[in-house]
Amino acid sequence: MIAIMLALGVLGLLLSALFSGAETGFYRATRLRLVLDAMGGDASARGLLFLTNHPSLFVATTLVGNSLATYLVSLAMVVVLRGVVPGPGALVPWIAPLVAAPVLLVYGELLPKNLFLQAPNRLLRRVGPLFLFFVVLLLPLSAWLWGASRLLARLLRVSPKPIRSILARRELRRVLEEGHEAGILHPAQRSLAQGIFAVADRPVGQFLVPIGQLPRARATMSKPEVLALAERYRAAVIPVEAAESAGSLVGYVRVIDLVLSDSAELGPLRPLLEIRDSSTLLAVLTRLESANENLAAVVNARGETVGIVTTRRLREPLLREG
Repeated sequence: MIAIMLALGVLGLLLSALFSGAETGFYRATRLRLVLDAMGGDASARGLLFLTNHPSLFVATTLVGNSLATYLVSLAMVVVLRGVVPGPGALVPWIAPLVAAPVLLVYGELLPKNLFLQAPNRLLRRVGPLFLFFVVLLLPLSAWLWGASRLLARLLRVSPKPIRSILARRELRRVLEEGHEAGILHPAQRSLAQGIFAVADRPVGQFLVPIGQLPRARATMSKPEVLALAERYRAAVIPVEAAESAGSLVGYVRVIDLVLSDSAELGPLRPLLEIRDSSTLLAVLTRLESANENLAAVVNARGETVGIVTTRRLREPLLREG
């Protein structure tokens, strides 16, 4: 009987190591590698990729698995101590946790987590088939927890998107670090990527130039006057306001276009894109680059123009933060 309980305790300890280590490996592994392996026909990688797209199911499985492992170790420890410790067994329930806790902590938690922390992709791939087996085996219990967590998230109106965004950024950051260590990425490329991670989701309203601080040209001004205005303020682009309505922007001109043009006239104005002040920096910069424009008007929720942004002003924080 004692031998059976010892074997059961060892099984519980191994299961604890499996679920604890897989949990660390799951959050440390590079999703890009799983995608490539899945595209190559690896069934285990496909299963792990499915779990990365449904992290709640993975968490539910690890919770159920760790609870089962802890119960097996505790049960085995109590039975073995009852057969080994002489005297009344009333003290066994108090002694068993003192004996089981250090073993579970060191060999069922700390050691496997540290190993998976050092080599997450390799170890997760090796234990992947076994973990997927327990995903199917424990599905009735883990599915209940999964459903309960989703229901609770809906009742509390908590979205998992912010957490997924954080995990995605950490994953991309690890990919860039690995690329830099392998010599694929230059330091400048890595610095730019870090700058994108730092400020890409900030609202563009933080980077605008208020209307009152803008050097503006009137539609009735001549080409030399606009060039003199650009030289005075060292501006590469000049917004143009309507002749009949001061402060109402109707477009803009690029100084380089005026210099290269042989015409003495101001020429046709470039269109002025309108963007919301709540739009993110990266979204606005991408839109400007796609439209081949250098300047856009920023409007608030009431449709009022509150300032402008230029591609140059939006690029600066990316490089500075990087």
